[in-house]
Amino acid sequence: MPGFGLSTLFAVAIASKAVFAQPDPADPTPLTDKQYAYPTGIPYQVDYNTAAIRGPQYGYNICNSTTQNQNSLCQTLMVNHIDDFCLWAPPNPNSTIGDTEAYEVAWCSKSGWGTRLIPAGAIQGVQVLKTSKYIQFAGYIDQTQVDLAADDYGGELDPHGADLRGNPLGGLVYSNAFPSNGGNNNSFQQVMDWNSFIGGNSFCFTICDPSTSSADQSAYCQNIYDRMGCTYNMPNNAQNGTFEVCDADLKTPVGVYVTGGVTMTYTQPYDGDFTPPYTPIVPSSSNCVTYHSTDLYTGLPTPTGASNSASATGSSGSSSSTKSASAAGSTSTSNSATAVGVSSVAGIIGTLFAMAFLS
Repeated sequence: MPGFGLSTLFAVAIASKAVFAQPDPADPTPLTDKQYAYPTGIPYQVDYNTAAIRGPQYGYNICNSTTQNQNSLCQTLMVNHIDDFCLWAPPNPNSTIGDTEAYEVAWCSKSGWGTRLIPAGAIQGVQVLKTSKYIQFAGYIDQTQVDLAADDYGGELDPHGADLRGNPLGGLVYSNAFPSNGGNNNSFQQVMDWNSFIGGNSFCFTICDPSTSSADQSAYCQNIYDRMGCTYNMPNNAQNGTFEVCDADLKTPVGVYVTGGVTMTYTQPYDGDFTPPYTPIVPSSSNCVTYHSTDLYTGLPTPTGASNSASATGSSGSSSSTKSASAAGSTSTSNSATAVGVSSVAGIIGTLFAMAFLS
């Protein structure tokens, strides 16, 4: 994205979040203002106020070997590397994101975090894009293995929500993967701004580097385009059966596009069918390295009740090829994770729920 007008557009992104904010009087401190050093500074529950409209959080934030099991209610999530990341998903089988967004728990690809583990074979393809401002994960998953109903097209999860308490309530995210962390895998930074979609057997998750400006974090981890899903929020070239990590250019923030030489900002409608006036562009990527899934995901539990899990393992070795930004990005493509959401309002509390569909 050219540099022109970005500061103004980022200011609009920050302001647009405030427009939707309806702080809960019982707990007016936004989740994004609650900072805790990992692991010693984390409380048992970040959001414990029983007087709050949505009540206290469903699970807990102190997670360790005593909570490491397939019934864990851990709500502290790690996003580190292609072999070591977690997703938010329901705590009970055959659920929908629309019904459980406040209660999601952490499901991880690696043990050691006190969470549930994503069953073997459920992760079917992952692309990680590493940039100077954020890290983006996108891929394919047999969502029935993380308690999502087979026909649920999912929705958005983020640390804001209409009451600023986050979805899930009290959900914390940490990472050791940012350049600002200096390559120290034993030191974890709290990710204050992040965005995630899961549903339609695909997922995407962006974590914004906390060392960057608040304007950058608001723009690249935008959370008001919940009806536009992975395709627009996190353009990607993820492919089923491929597991790769790439360096990438910065994406154009969702909702921003250029037509006739003029930079425009699009706002999704509150309801009804709609078609955004632009096609998202996948940022150019390079220095891609591919892996076998069997080398990445080991020691995971046996899947139960699998509906359509794949045994694809991808390829191994490194690749120096550069991928064109125009290789994917249209919602009609079959080569990228493209869940797209549809939102509604949850009664008097104004909590936004999202349903997504894979185009």
